Amino acid sequence: MVEVWAAIAGASVGAGALAVKSANRESLQGRDSLVRLTSAVDNLSSQLDLLRREQTALHAELFGRLSDVERSVARLEGIQDRN
Repeated sequence: MVEVWAAIAGASVGAGALAVKSANRESLQGRDSLVRLTSAVDNLSSQLDLLRREQTALHAELFGRLSDVERSVARLEGIQDRN
């Protein structure tokens, strides 16, 4: 996950530098580019945050089910609560 954030940060810095350079040449076109790039980065950040929350929920559900299965197997094997 850190690599994804590093890639986003690198791309954002590069895109931001290009947008600033363009703004110096043609301010109106540069401003439009900056707005588009900022919106794209914000959208990407939102999507990554959503993905992280979904993964967290999925992991919680998965490990909860795994714990239930482990307890059931232990009960079938005749072992008392292992936790």
